[in-house]
Formats: sequence, C-alpha cells, structure tokens
Amino acid sequence: MSFSGKTLSAVATRRSILGFGAIAAAGLITACAGEGATGTNAGTAAASSSANAGGKVLNIDFATYNPLSLVLKEKGWLEATLKEQGYTVNWVQSAGSNKANEALRAGAIDVGSTAGSAALLARSNGSPIKNILLYSQPEWAALAVAKDSTIKSVAELKGKNVAATKGTDPYFFLLQALEANDLKASDVTVQNLQHADGRAALENGSVDAWSGLDPIMAGAEQAGAKLIYRNVDFNTYGFLNATESFISEKPEVAQAVVDSYEYAREWALENLEETATILAKVAGLEDAVATKVITERSNLDVDPVPGEKQRVVLEKVGPIFVQSGDVKDQATVDAALASIFDDTFAKNADPSTVKA
Repeated sequence: MSFSGKTLSAVATRRSILGFGAIAAAGLITACAGEGATGTNAGTAAASSSANAGGKVLNIDFATYNPLSLVLKEKGWLEATLKEQGYTVNWVQSAGSNKANEALRAGAIDVGSTAGSAALLARSNGSPIKNILLYSQPEWAALAVAKDSTIKSVAELKGKNVAATKGTDPYFFLLQALEANDLKASDVTVQNLQHADGRAALENGSVDAWSGLDPIMAGAEQAGAKLIYRNVDFNTYGFLNATESFISEKPEVAQAVVDSYEYAREWALENLEETATILAKVAGLEDAVATKVITERSNLDVDPVPGEKQRVVLEKVGPIFVQSGDVKDQATVDAALASIFDDTFAKNADPSTVKA
C-alpha cells in the first residue's frame, strides 16, 4: 500500500465524505524523557487522574505504531481544542497494544491505541473498553529472521524459538501464519517478549525468528533482518479505544479527541513526508525507514467509522483466542465482538472544530 502518489484532489474528496468539506520504548509503558507536565508514565497518570477528580485532565496514549497520535502530540491541536473546556492533556507512551490495554484497564489512560485483535481480546477478558475510531489499516506485522539465518519459510519454524508479544497483532499474526502453513502453536516455542526486546533477541541469536511490529521491524530490516512471511489480511486494523466510563461521563471530550484525530488524518495525508519525519524523531529511526513505514505499510486513508469490515476480520481472529487458551470459550468472544464498537463519535466527526 503506497500513498506517495496521493493527490490533493483525492484527499479533498475524502474530506467531503468525512464532513470536513515502534524503535519504540521497550518494556512497560514509558514517557519520553523531559516532557514534564505533558508526558508521564502510567502510574503517575493514574495518580494525576485521581488527584483531578473534577475531570479536567485527559490521559491519552501515543505510540509509534499509531502515526496519527504522534502528529497530534507534536502539533498540540488536541491541547488547543480542549483548552476552552478547561482540560489539560497528559500524553502517555504505549510500547505495544498489550501495554495500552493494561493502562486502559487500570484507568491510567482514558483513550489508547491498539490493534483490533488486542482490543477484542481485552474486551473478551472483561476490560470495559470500546472502539471509537479506526486510525489505520496497516500491514505492521510479519515474520522476520536474522540476516544470516537460513530459514526461508514458515514450515521451517517447526521446533524453533519465535519471539512475539502476547496480546498483540504480531502474536496473532504468528498463530495465523502457523495455521496457514499446517503447523500448530505447539510446534514452536513462543518467547513472550515486548516488541523491541523481540528484535534484540533476534539480533543476538536468542530466538530463531520474530513476529515483528513496525516501525521496530522496519528498523530491523534496515539492519539486515529478512521478512520470510507477509500477509496483509492477517493484520487487524488500528483501533483507538476508550473506557466505557470515559465515554459515558465525558462524551464531549471523547468527541473532541475523535475530531482532532480526523484533523490529524487529513493533515497527515497531505503531509506524508513531515509525518514520516515526526515518526523518525519519536521512534529513533532514519528518515528513509520512517518514510517506508508511512508510505508503504501504514494505510491512514481508511474510513474512521468502525463496523462490518472490522467485524469480519475479527470473526476470523476470535476463534484463535479460544484455541490458544487466551479466552475461555467462543460465546465470550462473540459477546465481546457484538459490543466492542461505538461508532457514534466517528460518524459525528467534525475536524473543523479543531483549534489549529
């Protein structure tokens, strides 16, 4: 998927439809150093939320796998838009979908970025979150081996050690890839490592393969890693999720977040080069690598309203949760899928309300 040739007229057409006319930090959720009041870790965010019982702080994540969040944070449009309502914005970095889900469940953030599969898994396991916007339709996961590896196919992974971050799209990508090649999850040993640690394990020889995530994976490719299996259909959408309490108690803030995201989307589509530059700065990537991620593997020009297309994708992934033991039964998954979407905010998105 490449958007380098996107014309402004195409973007303008999309405006009328909308109503306007990761190397990422590893380990636990972290914040960029030196951010002061605008960036913090999950524990501080929870304390901040508790200390501001009046509800005048929005805790929201940013992640290198969500380029629109990086644009919003860089430009300050969300802060400017919410200032009139008396809110301040506290940005918290998510190192992966699993970490964003942990923060959402703990109440450390109100809004967080995950893959669709991770959102469904979290809701299936009782996390009270809903998807309020689609931020991308990426090809962000693939199976990678080290530059000197002789492994060339998924079939050759039988009996091997594979790094993957459980609860995220790369993990479910791995399970689907194994099944598509007549292997079972038990045919490999999964090393549950956070994304950046998975890359490190691949490069130091601790594992034979890695189910990677962009932009970390693109950085690994530049360093010589080889992608042995790609399948865009096994990648689920980029979901922006919010807690049910946040949606019900502060719908006007939730709407402002979605409006701001849609403004950022329109800007990013018209400014792909600068979007890549922002990604490069935050993720510590070379400009060429960041450009590849944005223009070739990050479809930002996606309908933001969640619905049937995403339901179909998640219906394929859901049974894997049960097979892998991550969810107790299919009925639980079905119930979660039937209730995960709240399309109200995306349908009512109005980027013209954003203060830029």
